[in-house]
Amino acid sequence: MKELEPVFKERVIEIRRVAKVVAGGKNLRFRALVVVGDEQGTVGVGIAKAAEVPDAIRKAVRRAKKNAVKISISKGTIPHEVYGKLGASKILLKPAAPGTGVIAGGAARAVLELAGIKNVLAKALGSTTAINLAQATFEALKKLRSIPEVAVMRDKKIREIIDVKPKEENTQNREGEN
Repeated sequence: MKELEPVFKERVIEIRRVAKVVAGGKNLRFRALVVVGDEQGTVGVGIAKAAEVPDAIRKAVRRAKKNAVKISISKGTIPHEVYGKLGASKILLKPAAPGTGVIAGGAARAVLELAGIKNVLAKALGSTTAINLAQATFEALKKLRSIPEVAVMRDKKIREIIDVKPKEENTQNREGEN
């Protein structure tokens, strides 16, 4: 029996006319940047060029679906702070309290919303070019790890990671200060 493919929503972030200068003049084409996601933790980014806009979008959607990955989401936000970089574009993503919403701009907002993240703080650092920022956000999301994944990597129990004990204070230093 064939497994059901997730239903992806598509969002076109940018369509741009690009030209290649050749001996006979210019070859004009269209480049499309598309994000697909199921709003339940799966997201992908695709870029494609074609002679016509609909063809470029179709190709970009196909590439985005092919590159789609499952990311870790906990309680509507990301499990930890993460930093993504691609070229001159950098992005910092921080978890946010329920009710905050998606505080992000441009291409980063589209990627985060289609990933299904409801509450997150994002800050674009460096270049805000749509393509690089979308891919930097995608790279940052791929770095996310859930608590069970971290527990397996560190060979510890989940309880050991969650229960962080405060550092023991040195009582001798306190007595010497008074």
